[in-house]
Amino acid sequence: MIRLRPYKTTDANTIVSWCQDEKAFYQWTAGVLGHYPITQNEFRFVEALLPFTAFDQSGIVGFFTLRNPNESFDELRFGFVIVNPNKRGQGYGKAMLRLGLKFVFDIYGAKRASLSVFENNPTAYYCYKSVGFGDVILDTPETYQVFDEEWVCKELMIEKRAPFR
Repeated sequence: MIRLRPYKTTDANTIVSWCQDEKAFYQWTAGVLGHYPITQNEFRFVEALLPFTAFDQSGIVGFFTLRNPNESFDELRFGFVIVNPNKRGQGYGKAMLRLGLKFVFDIYGAKRASLSVFENNPTAYYCYKSVGFGDVILDTPETYQVFDEEWVCKELMIEKRAPFR
């Protein structure tokens, strides 16, 4: 059974070790945390957000942050979502996001949750869609220059429903 707890600084080495190549690192961080490979000290940036660590009986299995993009808590935004590569494809990402959405809606009382994902990360995109996030069509999608390429972000959102399960 997967559970969530507040992130601890001692989790950093495990979490940053999951990005074993530069492309995966930039898909995960969009370069916001610095350059590959990231250090534990650079990863401290997440402590200014609402960071969560997912775990099960085997140890740490995932990580994400929440932040409030506006003045109110009507919307919370997921960021830096990552699952241990050895656990991918086994439902851990979905389970972690569902628990995160319980925090968003039931604990923080937000009306909606949002996130973005690069178009070149279809596995993450379909994971988000499978837990109920829907596409948001923007007039001008957010883009990043990575490896001399333009990476386009897809914006996703989910609205609060009756008790989230």
